[in-house]
Amino acid sequence: MSLFDDDRPKKQPIHEIGCDLSLLSADELLARIDMLKLEIERLEAERASKSASKSAAEGFFRS
Repeated sequence: MSLFDDDRPKKQPIHEIGCDLSLLSADELLARIDMLKLEIERLEAERASKSASKSAAEGFFRS
């Protein structure tokens, strides 16, 4: 790993919220929809995990 790796251009995200969709094909749009659905599931799972942790902590400190 080089000392100058931080100077390289960063990869663009696969999908950027609000980007121009007019140049994408129907298949590309479907691929992005599928990717975003998976990301939503991942976010909801993390939120549920944090909510459960918070509830457990609140229950512990109420006792």
